[in-house]
Amino acid sequence: MDFGHSPKARQYMERVSAFMTSEVHPREQEYTTALRAQEDRWASIPSVIDELKAKAKAAGLWNLFLPDTAYGAGLTNTEYAPLAELMGRSLIAPEIFNCNAPDTGNAEVLLHYGSSEQRRRWMEPLLGGEIRSAFCMTEPDVASSDAANMAATAVVDGDTVVLNGRKWWSTGIGHPDCRFVIFMGLTDPHAPRHARHSMVLVPLDTPGVRIERMLPVYGYLDEPYGHGEVSFHDVRLPLDTVIAGPGRGFEIAQGRLGPGRIHHCMRLIGLAENALELACRRAVSRSAFGKPLSNLGGNRERVAKARIAINQARLQVLHAAWLLDTAGTAAAVSELSQVKAAVPAMACEVIDMAIQLHGGAGLSDDFPLASAMAAARALRLADGPDEVHLGVVARAELGRYRTREAG
Repeated sequence: MDFGHSPKARQYMERVSAFMTSEVHPREQEYTTALRAQEDRWASIPSVIDELKAKAKAAGLWNLFLPDTAYGAGLTNTEYAPLAELMGRSLIAPEIFNCNAPDTGNAEVLLHYGSSEQRRRWMEPLLGGEIRSAFCMTEPDVASSDAANMAATAVVDGDTVVLNGRKWWSTGIGHPDCRFVIFMGLTDPHAPRHARHSMVLVPLDTPGVRIERMLPVYGYLDEPYGHGEVSFHDVRLPLDTVIAGPGRGFEIAQGRLGPGRIHHCMRLIGLAENALELACRRAVSRSAFGKPLSNLGGNRERVAKARIAINQARLQVLHAAWLLDTAGTAAAVSELSQVKAAVPAMACEVIDMAIQLHGGAGLSDDFPLASAMAAARALRLADGPDEVHLGVVARAELGRYRTREAG
């Protein structure tokens, strides 16, 4: 692969970086202050977000994740990856560029699998930044690391589909503009293993849908997006709300996950870069025992190892993105699992080092490190836990030797 960025990618990198420097970073504190001042942090979004979204849209920095030129920037995964890294340095940047999860994955699902009516009603407002969405797959009562364990049901009844079950860690469900979820449930338990489930579009105000609670991660509720536990009790919807037809849930899920893992990993690399920058600034500006922190306790080596780890992770993710672009998802299965296992672990180590250099301040809300650690640690579970991805990698690696032995 060519390690250089394409001219198109370089142009977007320059534009996104300039926008982050001039528009996003200077207003992050304004956003945080306004959000904390709200009596109910779930009720509304500080106005700074809509102001910045309008500017980003006017600047043509909008839906950058989507390779389809009719709706997005037409960037490949490899070209979009460095932009996701830039956005990952800020809590608010992904929404400002309309590139925040899970909306990106939901939009891709609707683009590739949705009907024309589903696209009109849900995808177009989502890509316009007018509404937000959530994805309901993980469940509290089963080991969701094996998605085939899913207990929630999506049963076809004539010209309707009836949903029952409980989901949790439904990211984005708390956003005041969240209007729909994609629900995945068991439709036919007797069908082949990967043809049993369906994905259904569910308006959030449908009778029988209830947000039971918002779930904290290490004490952080991640307002105003959040991660919710949601119950579905005899939720009855028209059959045309099923995406691509009954039984295609696993097929859709696999198509959704490839680019999404690239996005997650590159945003995490941006998060780690921000943590390393904060660590270095702290290390050279503070002294203890008559020396700068950078000269104490092996901190120079820790900084060096963090730089090496970030650079290694970035190259590995870019390689996975390139393989996804050039050979397709099936050819990149192992590489996608490799980065999904490696990058969150790397980010946790770098952020932990930065927290240590900040002392007690690193544990507080005075710096974004504690919340960054919560986000990075959660991603060792989201989109599949480390163990599942390591299993995929091991299966691919050992499979080559079994083939040779059989030959």
